[in-house]
Amino acid sequence: MKTKRTVRVGSGRVAFFPLLRYLMAAALLVTLYEYSPLFYIALVFVCFLVTSGLIMGWFGWDVPVILRNSEETESIVKVSQKQMRQVKNPFSLEIKNPETASALNGITLVSNCLEDSLLSCYWGCSVQKVHDALQKHAYSIRIKTPQSFEDAMCHEYLYCQQYCIKKTEEEEKHSRLPEEADTNDFGLVPRSQYPLVVLLTLADEDNRKIYDIVSMVSIIHIPDASYRLSCRILYQYLLLAQGQFHDLKQLFMSASNNASSLSDSFSNERTEDHVLLEKAGLVETESEVLEESSKDCIVCQNRAVNWVLLPCRHTCLCDECVKYFQQCPMCRQFVRESFPLCS
Repeated sequence: MKTKRTVRVGSGRVAFFPLLRYLMAAALLVTLYEYSPLFYIALVFVCFLVTSGLIMGWFGWDVPVILRNSEETESIVKVSQKQMRQVKNPFSLEIKNPETASALNGITLVSNCLEDSLLSCYWGCSVQKVHDALQKHAYSIRIKTPQSFEDAMCHEYLYCQQYCIKKTEEEEKHSRLPEEADTNDFGLVPRSQYPLVVLLTLADEDNRKIYDIVSMVSIIHIPDASYRLSCRILYQYLLLAQGQFHDLKQLFMSASNNASSLSDSFSNERTEDHVLLEKAGLVETESEVLEESSKDCIVCQNRAVNWVLLPCRHTCLCDECVKYFQQCPMCRQFVRESFPLCS
């Protein structure tokens, strides 16, 4: 009588099949290597890329675009939003016809202020004394009047002119050195004197208690025989009643197609100005911004630009697209902070 022998391989079967798969994969790799070493190397490299992408994703690092999930919406690393304080600036100053301004002919300034103000023009100010005056505003002397500014500069300037500016009226004021001053050249670069420093202050004592900004200092370059860089505002400082002062910075926006034709006509002049700015150490990392500039987001081209990226100061993204970028789409610089133009 024959008996049937039964063999139980339940647990062994479970462990055997994964091992068999590994052996088959190893045999496949060996066969591929023998058949085509280049194909084998390419396959291993692709596996390495995929594995690296998964590991980087687990640890929260930035994953290359080719390895990202198509459904991923926002950047993993959040860019901090700079806390901004909104204040009202009662002062406005522009240069009319800067191409005609010179040390010999003078300069025409256009001011439009929210309150009655005083416009003071100081010719030939000492560079060191101007910056000392700004520091004194922070620690000792509050520059709220022309007299306090002159005291802070220790009266080191060649000539001063003062004008009254009426409230909300756009007024043109022409300032120039008198003929008896006999100064049409402020020396070679680096200079010890600024050609012109313009101070705007509030005329009414009561208004100085209302506004946080009590004065504005503008440092203006005027071409002369030694330095023919075209007339422009080099620096502008807003002085607050609490003692702080802030350097106004220009925001850079992408130029529109209409503005490209304008840039061609002034290319030679800008090239010469750029060389002169480099010699003076005043050159910016971005070229001058044209008056006609695009207001649309450079990514989606649908929504209005609203975000300023720091430290590059490019204003090029809307409220939606700013969520996707850790680097500025215009200059590729990493974004440390950002703030909205309109909250």
